Parts: sequence; structure tokens; C-alpha cells
Amino acid sequence: MVLFKNEILEIEHAFAARVKQYGLGEAFVFYAANDAVIHRENRLIMGKEAIKNYFENQTLKDITLEWDPTFIDVAQSNELAYSYGDYVFSAINEKGEKIASKGHFHTVWKRQPDGEWRFVWD
Repeated sequence: MVLFKNEILEIEHAFAARVKQYGLGEAFVFYAANDAVIHRENRLIMGKEAIKNYFENQTLKDITLEWDPTFIDVAQSNELAYSYGDYVFSAINEKGEKIASKGHFHTVWKRQPDGEWRFVWD
């Protein structure tokens, strides 16, 4: 079980690194399962294509998002896992104002048929 928890920790760190390297939208699309759902602005965005469209239509600039899981658990089947922890977000809005927020995240991961972990809920 510890081995699989370490896989999730590694994927979380790789996800965060990808955000820094390629941007928020690209990283979320990369790590999303085809049937992933994200909860943003009090609505559900369902499916990888919808997630891609959501991020492509963002008007925020200079987005940064940092997080680190403080808890990870993996189902005995090793097919599902979840993580949660704290995040820090900042960006520049369309008015040129800096916005920032801190909070808690919760991600559900599912092992895909190819063996890779992808998130199904964020």
C-alpha cells in the first residue's frame, strides 16, 4: 500500500511541476482522465474536452498554483486513490488586479487501463 501512496505523491508532484512548466490548463488536461470532473466557480465541468475548453477560455493572466498533499490513501484494489491538502493560487484578473486565494484541495485518482494514474475529480 505504501508503494501506491508513493506513486500518488509522485504524480501530485509531477502535476504541480507541469503547472509551473506548461501552465495550469495544459497540466490539468494532461492529468485528467477522459471522464474527469472539476468543480470550479460553483459548477461542474465534466469531461476532458470540457476541461480543456474551460481553461482555454480563462481570462486570468500570470496564474500560479502551488499545492502539496498532506494525506493520500489508496483503495485495496489499487485502482482508486485520493489526496488532499492545501493550495495557494494567484493570478492577474482582466482589470489588472492581483487576486489570490488559499484553501484545501481534494483529488480523486483512478488507474487507467494503461496503468497510468489520472484524476477523475478535482
